[in-house]
Amino acid sequence: LLDDSGPAVVKNITLDRAVRIELICKLHDKYSSLKVIQVTWKKGNETIGHINKTENSWSIQLTISDNSKLGSYNCTVKGEKEFSVVFHLQGKLLPKIDVKDKPVITYEGDIAVLVCKSLNSTPISWTWYMTNGSEQIAINDSLVLDKYVIDKAFPNVTQLKILKLTSKDDGVYWCEAAFELGKSKGKMKLKVLSLMVPLKPFLAIVAEVVVLVAVIFLFEIYSKRREKCA
Repeated sequence: LLDDSGPAVVKNITLDRAVRIELICKLHDKYSSLKVIQVTWKKGNETIGHINKTENSWSIQLTISDNSKLGSYNCTVKGEKEFSVVFHLQGKLLPKIDVKDKPVITYEGDIAVLVCKSLNSTPISWTWYMTNGSEQIAINDSLVLDKYVIDKAFPNVTQLKILKLTSKDDGVYWCEAAFELGKSKGKMKLKVLSLMVPLKPFLAIVAEVVVLVAVIFLFEIYSKRREKCA
């Protein structure tokens, strides 16, 4: 419904799923006798073809299949006066991805299991990524044979098993849930420790004992030599 009182009319529309919709701008009945020269529909700077439904109403039909179709759509009617309306199409807040806050810590040669859950909604698909510097590399079962296993038993849960861990597996991992109108990500950190790490305290104690025994042994030798000399 267009009017010339003040700025452009704004309509906010929130969508929670893929849908086919029709946006209509129509002159108020009191302006029905005005001569219309030009009608323009735009998304950003892109002009969109429209349908003249009646003499004083114009519409566009949209299939909102992903978040690239969301945004602001503007209808401008020019004649003796100028009218406009803006439709803001926005997606419903995407579900949060539940992940473990603390780093997953394990050792070389072990198996690491990373888990992501989608809260209150089931994704269309899941994708796992690993960070290599500034680049994200997609992970799938065939990326490296006998290395990665992705469990798809539950639609709202995904598990990534990393086999035969090495120091190269240490880093940041992402799980991405794809929904009809957008994607949500979860971030986890994997810390792979050397097998020598748990032995370090023991080796330190052993080293201290060896040093202590050596000192005692040397002291005993020195004492016996002094007695012999005396």
